[in-house]
Amino acid sequence: MVFSSLFFVFFFLALNLFIYSRVHRITPKNIVMLVFSLVFYAWGGPKYLFLLIGMTFISWLSALGIERFNNHRKLFLAAACILELGALAVFKYTGFILGTLSSITGFPKIIPQIGLPIGISFYTFQLLSYVADVYRGEVHAQKKFWMLLLYASLFHQCIAGPIVRYKDIERDMNHRIIKINEVDQGIKRFSIGLAKKAILANGCAAIADVFLITDDLKALANVSALGLWLGALCFMLQIYLDFSAYSDMAIGMGLMIGFHYKENFNYPYIASSITDFWHRWHISLSTFFRDYVYIPLGGSRKGTGRLILNLFIVWFLTGMWHGASWNYILWGLYFFVFLVIEKLFLQKHLSGIPKFIGHIYALIIIYFGWILFKFEDLSALGIALKGMFGQNGNNIYDLQTGLMFENNIFFLIFAIVAVTPLFKAIRKPLIQWFKKRRAVPYPIYAYEIILPVILLILSTMALVGNSYNPFLYFQF
Repeated sequence: MVFSSLFFVFFFLALNLFIYSRVHRITPKNIVMLVFSLVFYAWGGPKYLFLLIGMTFISWLSALGIERFNNHRKLFLAAACILELGALAVFKYTGFILGTLSSITGFPKIIPQIGLPIGISFYTFQLLSYVADVYRGEVHAQKKFWMLLLYASLFHQCIAGPIVRYKDIERDMNHRIIKINEVDQGIKRFSIGLAKKAILANGCAAIADVFLITDDLKALANVSALGLWLGALCFMLQIYLDFSAYSDMAIGMGLMIGFHYKENFNYPYIASSITDFWHRWHISLSTFFRDYVYIPLGGSRKGTGRLILNLFIVWFLTGMWHGASWNYILWGLYFFVFLVIEKLFLQKHLSGIPKFIGHIYALIIIYFGWILFKFEDLSALGIALKGMFGQNGNNIYDLQTGLMFENNIFFLIFAIVAVTPLFKAIRKPLIQWFKKRRAVPYPIYAYEIILPVILLILSTMALVGNSYNPFLYFQF
């Protein structure tokens, strides 16, 4: 993965941007992006490229059928949903369903091992949102198959998100204009995302995995209570820094060539409630379920009982989307419980108390939610939760925990600050301060210019010097 990461940044992306800049009309530019995107996807699994092309073809035909045969619009929509969700289910959930059935009934004896195509959850939802939007009349069906394939396969966001809707980038695909200031913003955003991943997320992962041992239950049971708390904190930081880094890099690469992808994160760890958290976390996924599942089911318009049922369906599916394992389903339903409580009565009480209390409440719920997310083995989950309160016969504190904390204290402080808008908040008043004194903020502008270079150098050093480079969201 180290070679692949560096190869991507210094060869693949650089070559793509160079060739793209040498082409001057929109159609050749789109062809360049399509070729690079297909090569990029095939690099991780050539046989699954045919699946991506096939699912795009289904969406293309379905959308054309919806527009051309008005009396059969629902049939074409249903066909796209059944075929594409069916393909997702076969690749992602066959082993899980058969494994659960086997544990209950003893049949089947052999569970087939089916490889998971990279990014299938992301591009399946993108294609379904496109067909649904054509059905609703919000966009016109794309007449050119290769253009829809470009939308589905864009290497910026195809394998790790965000979930980009066709209607949000339709204009960019056909009429985008590259602006120098946006290229500058894109380079900065990509550099920040790369540093988030290579330095901060990987650093947090290295600490988390020392304590949150997933493959040795005896070792996990012997981890000190404070070690488990520290590991869970680092995993909480890791998963945000890791996933938001992909979104930052996707948004940055898009800006470099004239695409405008929507924000996917808005500092979720400053949320004052669980409702607020899900307005800030993985925004493209939560809005997908809101617009294409929750609202069509009736939302909150059909009484309290229907509201609870609709939320249950959405959060069951949210858990399932994240992985074929019971812990992900429990994780989704865990948030379902708190969201129902907030909608029924807690939200109005939270609005009437000091905001920091809401922050503390939300962080505690989120913290334990990520422990559910971490352990696919429910036995390991139980051991970890018991161990956090010293119920495994484990020590409360040990030398390993103390040394790990002392050696990484400044790194952890920086990582915690990095998941808040503090750096962003400091920059604005500094610029205002310079402007009031009619001074050119040279230090700020110098910082803005050299920041991408510094971050790129540091990220390269981190990737070269560390072979530990996990990619959390590639499993989805």
